[in-house]
Amino acid sequence: MIPFQCRSRRLRARSQGIALPVVLLIAAMMLTTSAAWFEQTVAAARNAAGIGDHLIALHAADSALTACARNLVNGSLTGVSPVQGASGEPVGWKSQTTFESSAITPFASWPVSLSVRAPQCLIETWRLSNRANAQAFLVTARGYGRSADSQMWLQLQLVIDGSVVEKHWRRIAARPF
Repeated sequence: MIPFQCRSRRLRARSQGIALPVVLLIAAMMLTTSAAWFEQTVAAARNAAGIGDHLIALHAADSALTACARNLVNGSLTGVSPVQGASGEPVGWKSQTTFESSAITPFASWPVSLSVRAPQCLIETWRLSNRANAQAFLVTARGYGRSADSQMWLQLQLVIDGSVVEKHWRRIAARPF
């Protein structure tokens, strides 16, 4: 029979080296979990900044579209002549040179802290084949976020037939240029 002291020494000798690997394993697991949480937080912050940038551009384009349409209906666009479109729906807004040369900035000042550039709009006319007396306009607005790459494009088809004004809104999914 093995004396009690010898047995306890052997058990202690076998268990003495186990504490350090267990502590190192727990520390490695905590470090891995912390790194994963940090990466998730950084990704969420980038996503929130992108959504905020997108919303700034959307509101800038919507403000420009509303102001240009209101000024067009009221007849208060002085010194601005709409770009003449062809018989079909105008496509001048798809050309960068046409848009840059003919677009107007409806606001005298725009908060620079919100976006990189003030929003713009382009007004194009077109003829409706089934309504000869009506005036039809395609109003295209471009708004910017905090960078030039974050742009939002909106359009409004505006038909003025006597005292009746029809508005048909649409969002442009992709940048035309």
